[in-house]
Amino acid sequence: MTAAHAGKPSREFNLFFLTWPIFLELLLFMLMGVADTLMLSAISDNAVSGVGASNQYLFIALLVLEVIGNGASIVVAQYIGSRQMKEAAKISALSVTLNLLVGILMSLAFIAFNGLILQSLNLQGEVLEHAKTYLSFVGGFIFLQALINSVSAIIRVHGFTKEAMFVSLGMNVIHIAGNYALIFGHFGFPEMGVHGAAVSTVISRALALVVFFWMLYRIMEVRMKMRYYFTLSKAYIGKILKIGIPSALEQVMYQGCQMVFLYYATFLGEESLAARQYAANVSQFIYLMAFSIGLGTSIIVGRMIGAGRQTDAYYRVWYSTGWASASSAVMIAVVMIFREQLMTMFTSDPEIIRLGANVLLYSVILETGRTINIILVNSLRASGDAKFPLWAGTVSMVGMSLPLGYLFVFQLDMGLPGIWLAIAADEWLRAFAMFFRWRSRAWEKHALVNRDIAEQPVTTAT
Repeated sequence: MTAAHAGKPSREFNLFFLTWPIFLELLLFMLMGVADTLMLSAISDNAVSGVGASNQYLFIALLVLEVIGNGASIVVAQYIGSRQMKEAAKISALSVTLNLLVGILMSLAFIAFNGLILQSLNLQGEVLEHAKTYLSFVGGFIFLQALINSVSAIIRVHGFTKEAMFVSLGMNVIHIAGNYALIFGHFGFPEMGVHGAAVSTVISRALALVVFFWMLYRIMEVRMKMRYYFTLSKAYIGKILKIGIPSALEQVMYQGCQMVFLYYATFLGEESLAARQYAANVSQFIYLMAFSIGLGTSIIVGRMIGAGRQTDAYYRVWYSTGWASASSAVMIAVVMIFREQLMTMFTSDPEIIRLGANVLLYSVILETGRTINIILVNSLRASGDAKFPLWAGTVSMVGMSLPLGYLFVFQLDMGLPGIWLAIAADEWLRAFAMFFRWRSRAWEKHALVNRDIAEQPVTTAT
């Protein structure tokens, strides 16, 4: 793998070539979460609930970090499309520096305030103690994931999605082996329970980060020089934040709403809380392919916009939406048929199995709308039009979904299905909004790169 291979046309606009490694990478990432859940469920359902609650905050932290990571990857994609490779290298280095600084601040916050923020979720007793143990350690090393986010995004946007997938494979193998050793006390290690799962997570991330950095310097046409890390260009930061801030705010808002729904679930009892966590784990696999297609499409759209191929980008997105919807439909059918068997993978409690299997029936409503959103929102961001999804999400998620969930759960006594239906209503309302926005082609005026100053293609790795 050398710089001479970077940016080949076959990699640039081939959706399948970009998507299947992203799919496997995300699948491995989800399996790491499922492995945590399965192994921790052997300890207790309260351990699973505690770690699940901690992950709500960790997800929000990761989404804040994507202010830099996502924003930079879209800007870099457009610069690569216009063949301005030196600028792409400078922005890449800048994103690494900025994400590291933000990650360190977050790590310090999790160490200092983990108990306070977890108590706000109405957690009590053993669930709270498990959550504090996990969040203080994994959150304290969140800066490692901050760096992984930046570096892996840069590698993917250069078209090397397969290589990023192999690193994720290694990280997952190490993590699962570490879980087995540290949670249960095998291979001469002490039995650490939830704390062992946290330690395993941090070690696997640290090792993956080393490999990602090595890979980054192997694949870039113009490599990042040391001074690039310390050059804080206002113009580049402005472009990153123009995409990154609205994108992250939208995702933080989404996860914030999920935390409110988690709060609703705490009033339904420990069985409902555990069933919600297990059903959410199953749901991830329904939209996995759609999410992969969405990320692959965003890379292609960014490059096409940078190359001035707006019409090609317009039709590419409809093509991707069709494939994503078909893949989600297949997964929905599988989950609905085997929903009870899937729940028994996590627990033997008949009430939790019943609650989880029942709520998974509503996937046909929720996941079809979510699939359309995944493709169109990612494409709008890649085009530079990141503010529209934010405004649409504010109206739909905060203004409609949360009140609707409160009505369903507490006034109509619908339980967990009420939460699923409220989320589905939001997904479909936003799906219609994104559909008409993309069809209007108003996003075409939001390109981030001036192609008039594009450089000639660079063929050396200096």
